[in-house]
Amino acid sequence: MGRRILGIILLCLALLIIISIPVALFTPVGGTVTNLFAPPTPTPTPRPVLTVRGTPPAIGSKIAYLVDDDTGNVLVNVKGRERVPMASTTKIMTAILTIDKADLNQVVTIKQDAVDEAKVHNGSNAQLVIGDQIRLKDLLYALMLPSGDDAATAIADSVAGSQTQFVTMMNAYAKQLKLQNTHYINADGLTYEGKDGKPDPNHYTTGEDLVKLTRYALRNPLFAQIVQLQKYVLPASGVHHAYTWETTDTMLSTYAGLTGVKTGFTGEAGYCLVFSAYSSGHRLVGAVLDAKDEEERFKDASSLLDWAFVLPVLPPPAPKQ
Repeated sequence: MGRRILGIILLCLALLIIISIPVALFTPVGGTVTNLFAPPTPTPTPRPVLTVRGTPPAIGSKIAYLVDDDTGNVLVNVKGRERVPMASTTKIMTAILTIDKADLNQVVTIKQDAVDEAKVHNGSNAQLVIGDQIRLKDLLYALMLPSGDDAATAIADSVAGSQTQFVTMMNAYAKQLKLQNTHYINADGLTYEGKDGKPDPNHYTTGEDLVKLTRYALRNPLFAQIVQLQKYVLPASGVHHAYTWETTDTMLSTYAGLTGVKTGFTGEAGYCLVFSAYSSGHRLVGAVLDAKDEEERFKDASSLLDWAFVLPVLPPPAPKQ
């Protein structure tokens, strides 16, 4: 009896050795042997997302692009890949490039070229005074709230030594961020005319690229904090005047949940707005470009947000085989 039990034990050991040899041979060094008898891992349930149903509301702006920032799903795309002038929405790049690359504690002396930039091209300004010494971080508020073209020039000079060098940095950063349909010729978006008297066509973007850039910029806490402010007060000091900068984005005071971002206008770009908002657990980022007036751009953005925020939240469709 004892010999029979011993034989059975030896037979079982031999069978285990026979089974383990191919497993060991075909398992890479450092790999894990899978339990062949374990139940299969269940397929994770896809996260429900905002799902387009029906058609977006009619708008007057010629271009519109709206994205669910949580998933990257495109909810609205009206000529979103068409290259167009961008006006002061340019300053989104100017701001985030400065935040990412510069010393924000650097003190900037306001020079004549900064003041001239707004005057010569009839642009918006932050009323900067020549000779004032202002911290670079504070100039970002002058750039983004009142849309100061003077602030854009002062920032470009201080960060890169000249606007020309800063524009080189802008275009390099656009390539890095894979903004394939964006190109800059200045830091503020003002119209520069060529020798033929026509607007320089080399300053352009798309609705898609603007939204992509803005989604990236909003990941930065300082940028996000600046663009949702309605007013910024810089008290006078021994080296600069007092300043009060108010936003050109009046939609911040009228649309609940709006968190920015930037207005723009030139004759060839029309009225533009890049916007972001949060409601019902969802973040949306969008752009409307080439509206006929201020009222239309804000109305279009509000209509698109109202429509998108009540879209159903459904599991995404299964990928096509």
